[in-house]
Amino acid sequence: MEIIENQIKTIIKRMKNLLVLLVILLSFGFANSQKVYVVNNSAFADVKVYVVNSAIFADLLVYKVDNSAFVGKNDGEWLFVSNRAFADKKIYFVNNRAFADLKIFYVDSRIFAGWNNKDKMHLMEKSKP
Repeated sequence: MEIIENQIKTIIKRMKNLLVLLVILLSFGFANSQKVYVVNNSAFADVKVYVVNSAIFADLLVYKVDNSAFVGKNDGEWLFVSNRAFADKKIYFVNNRAFADLKIFYVDSRIFAGWNNKDKMHLMEKSKP
């Protein structure tokens, strides 16, 4: 009986270790998230963005998330951060669509977020360090 109890304890310990490893691996997946910081000067921006009034005219449909665990990987789910050091991209909002690199439209649900114009995807790809 004691041998079986020890085997069960060993199996439980291994399962806990696997669970910890899984959580760590998933955390690294979220490290590549789409975090954006809004700059006040276009000279400091990676991308100039214009907000359009219809999804039809947008290059990217954006869903704003409020938790970094729910941020996507260049799929339109953005977390606006308050510190540029934590941002993947620095954006500047322009008032004229002619000056924009990227046209976005905000959506109310994450299922609608995504690219309408995949030719512009490179603009929001995470910069290599």
